[in-house]
Amino acid sequence: MFRPFIPVLLIISVSLCWSQKITQDYEKELKAQNSAIQSLRNEIEATKKRIQSEGQKEKSSVRRVSNLSEEISLLQRLLKELNKEEKLLVADISRTERRIKQSEIELDTLRTRYARRLAKMYKKGQLSNLEKIFSSTSWRQAVYRTKYLKIISDIDKKTHDMIRSLLVEIGKQKLALEAVLRKKRRLKRDREKILTEVRIKKRKEQRELTKIRQSKKELKTYLTEKQAGVKQLEAILKKIRDDIARVEREERIRQQQMALNAKEFPKLKGQLAWPAEGRVVTKFGRQWNPKLKTTTENPGIDIKGKPGSEVRTVLGGIVTTITFIRGFGTTIIIDHGNGFYTVYSHVTNVETNEDSEVRSGDVIAYMGDSGSINGSQLHFEIWGQGKKLNPEKWLAKK
Repeated sequence: MFRPFIPVLLIISVSLCWSQKITQDYEKELKAQNSAIQSLRNEIEATKKRIQSEGQKEKSSVRRVSNLSEEISLLQRLLKELNKEEKLLVADISRTERRIKQSEIELDTLRTRYARRLAKMYKKGQLSNLEKIFSSTSWRQAVYRTKYLKIISDIDKKTHDMIRSLLVEIGKQKLALEAVLRKKRRLKRDREKILTEVRIKKRKEQRELTKIRQSKKELKTYLTEKQAGVKQLEAILKKIRDDIARVEREERIRQQQMALNAKEFPKLKGQLAWPAEGRVVTKFGRQWNPKLKTTTENPGIDIKGKPGSEVRTVLGGIVTTITFIRGFGTTIIIDHGNGFYTVYSHVTNVETNEDSEVRSGDVIAYMGDSGSINGSQLHFEIWGQGKKLNPEKWLAKK
């Protein structure tokens, strides 16, 4: 009589334990995501305060563009993180709805079986436990009846408790679902607000860029700003090379190369895939500016391409930095091991994270005009053993 209940109780117990584990994993992931979003919000607020302070004394279009580009870059990164959180919430809504449905099925199964058992007992009449024991034909039968009656009683109690437990669990799951739905609606409002902000700031940026292109003085200021950006980039790369975590990265990169049977960076001169489609508009090294009649140093190459076209890694490695650099905009730096690094600037809609492992050909961002006065382009650099290298000598011939 009690056997049909045992598998049901086991399945429900396992189901509840598994549900709790998934919830814990999700909560851990969402906590990390919330932390990343809060960190970006704090950075945006700090940037806004600095820009406000600078705005009172800074009249240059170049500085205004740089500030706007930095703010737009941060807002776009925040949008990306909010999109990630939304995907997590959508997945959790689906999971919770499935859990509720499964719990309700399990509850119906338990109730049906329990009702059948009670109906059967009512129809056939039920002797008291004491009558059953006294009606035994032998002492052994009485012992067995006592033992099994206790088991049946325990199972009945467990079934009753499990039904009550499932009712409580379903109630909790429905409350959790309502909370997640509210958060999703709030998230959507946040995203819409940020998108509006980005569009307004982008229009301002375009107006300021027009001023820079038309003014010789502003163009000269922009080149000065870009040279300051070069120094900022050099400082970042020096910090990465001196970082104590570099040894651990080297080992991770070596293991990745072994797993993919990939060659090391120094052995691939002239064989690397191009990071983006387009034509080289500014070459590596000293460049003459006919408008300003001055010479500037370009630490990489500039590839002109379609706005929003893919920016890909030239080789596997680990993303060490995603940051904003004045004159270069949103910038990604990848460590390829053996002291070699690649730099991707003026990008938008970053598709990777710091400390992520990337493979050759992975899309890490898209071509944009972040920090650029010449429209959509990719600024690409290769560093080896602390020196700036000519990327065209390392990339495959077209």
